[in-house]
Amino acid sequence: MTLSRILLASVFAFSALGIITVPAQAQINPAQAQINNVSETFHKIRYQPRIQIALLLDTSNSMDGLINQTKSQLWTLVNELGEGKKYGQTPIIELALYEYGNSSLSVGKGYIRQVLSLTTDLDDVSEKLFELDTNGGQEYAGQVIMKSLDELEWSGRKGDMKLIIIAGNEPFTQGPVSWQSACERAKAGGIIIDTIHCGDEQTGMRTGWKDAAECTGDIYMTINQDEKYVHVPSPWDDTLLDLNKRLNDTYIGYGSRGRALKTRQSVQDSNAASMNKGAEITRLYAKSKSGYSNESWDIVDAYKKDADGVLSMGEEKMPEELKGKTAEERKVFIEEKQTERSKIQKQISELGAKQKTYVTEKHAEMTATKTLDNIMVTAVRKQAAERGFEY
Repeated sequence: MTLSRILLASVFAFSALGIITVPAQAQINPAQAQINNVSETFHKIRYQPRIQIALLLDTSNSMDGLINQTKSQLWTLVNELGEGKKYGQTPIIELALYEYGNSSLSVGKGYIRQVLSLTTDLDDVSEKLFELDTNGGQEYAGQVIMKSLDELEWSGRKGDMKLIIIAGNEPFTQGPVSWQSACERAKAGGIIIDTIHCGDEQTGMRTGWKDAAECTGDIYMTINQDEKYVHVPSPWDDTLLDLNKRLNDTYIGYGSRGRALKTRQSVQDSNAASMNKGAEITRLYAKSKSGYSNESWDIVDAYKKDADGVLSMGEEKMPEELKGKTAEERKVFIEEKQTERSKIQKQISELGAKQKTYVTEKHAEMTATKTLDNIMVTAVRKQAAERGFEY
């Protein structure tokens, strides 16, 4: 039996059981139309969509404000995108990070460095972002876009969203690779480009930033990189931050790097807090959602993914809390932590909804700012909605 016939038979079997509904068109059209419709239905059931974003940040001397805003607003971006669904499923968020225009980088590589390839490890993204320093250099926008296209493992799935966000303040036309060729290459791969000019709108338009975004049919933005984020205090802030401490206590490191990566989690909490309380709280929201998964070092997340594998894990990999325990004792301990974490996450969600409503109402009374949270995050969420993600 051919693969297409197996697929068709399987889905009709699911239909008979009431698990899925086969489209009417598939029941009355010729066989090939049936197979096409069934394949699409099957795809939607099995497939967890991805949103892939490469952040390309100018780290030349004048860009300290941009880097600080990115540090502050990273978690807002992750939260906003993670609230959507496609095919009824929450998307996997993958982030990559490049820096360009920094004179401490290799001139032979165009003053460009891949800081991090596409990853779901949000703490790693935060850690690398906070390690960035600025230094004078040449900003080659076309070349850094091309590098990200060449080096990253972009999804080939039609239903995924693939996005490059490039931010800087020098002319987009600099460097040995034309922005036109880079943009055409992105367009051919179904990758959209948003440009953020750190300065006034007209200057960005004159220096190619708007044209580069329009090449793939997407968004040109401007921000005031020196404008400061204003946190609006709410009555629930302190309770939420206390819940963050309790949430961290449910993470139990295992394996050779478990302890170090649990420490990294706390360090990234501190990094977010060093920006402002708003960044600290938005990071907490991200940590309370399914997109923040740490199965590589946290035994609770690892158990959720592969319970049998965790229960049969060697003694040398086990955290101190579980050494010398039977498989049943390990199971009870981990599931208790899992239940505790779920309760805390639910509390965060309930209080967070009140905090967000309060802050939104207060922001409506304030003068709008041209910071990343008001410009980039809003634009990217709109783009995701246009590509089938429901919010």
